[in-house]
Amino acid sequence: MPATILIVDGAPSTSQDLLEASGGRRHGPNYSQALESQAHESLGGIETFVLAAADGASLPQGMALTDFDAIAWTGSPMSAYSDTPEVNRQIDFARAAFQTGVPCFGSCWGLQVMMVALGGKVHKNPRGSEMGVARSIQLTEAGRAHPMYEGKSTVFDALCVHQDEVCALPDGATLLAGNRISEVQAVSIRDGDRSFWGVQYHPEYDLLQIAAMFRRSAQRMVERGMAASIEIAHAFAADLRALHDDASRADLAWRYGISEDIIDPNTHRREFANWLRCEVAPRVAS
Repeated sequence: MPATILIVDGAPSTSQDLLEASGGRRHGPNYSQALESQAHESLGGIETFVLAAADGASLPQGMALTDFDAIAWTGSPMSAYSDTPEVNRQIDFARAAFQTGVPCFGSCWGLQVMMVALGGKVHKNPRGSEMGVARSIQLTEAGRAHPMYEGKSTVFDALCVHQDEVCALPDGATLLAGNRISEVQAVSIRDGDRSFWGVQYHPEYDLLQIAAMFRRSAQRMVERGMAASIEIAHAFAADLRALHDDASRADLAWRYGISEDIIDPNTHRREFANWLRCEVAPRVAS
């Protein structure tokens, strides 16, 4: 029997329409594809169900959170500190999901919304946005011993897009990694049979997805001083797309400092492989 994983899509469809128009993928299918690429042989495959949580969707009648072997959260342009019905609904959903004991994983927004749901805090990062590549993420002592990072370097780069960060961890949370821009880059929580692994970066992204995001947000990049013009932002996006299409383009990798941590998908998504093997496979087997 394949593992069944609920993908909680935290991004509104309006923002995803723009992403798709810029050459990217919608978050739910993209996350599903990334998880499937790292499925451990003991799982017998993966089946995913994407829930459009940001658009107010609920699980179909007769379906429960405990029907799934795992739950994973995508990114989102929303902020977990915004007191709006859309945000509060997802916070409540994250809290309920954790309480079920179904293994949970979150990327970026997924990390932030779970931290708030369990009593932590998120704010707008005073050091500014971290866009494209999160540089020199360093494992803590706890991170070096944690199964999420088995087979991973103690210092690595990862793809990212965020302006918010976790500024206070909930009780029982363990800090696993951080860098100069965001002290909290990875967290784990275990409380009895309940578990959550979360990262501030995006193991599910590839250079194609990041290129689409830069193309979609070219004007914002110029306004934030990250590109001198829209044309330069588009050229950067085109180069990232070219490197995605041909990983042997050492000239582009060198120009933008894109390391093997990102270019090699199995290295970049090692956190997924370890989560599926250590947290999801035992639940499927039981």
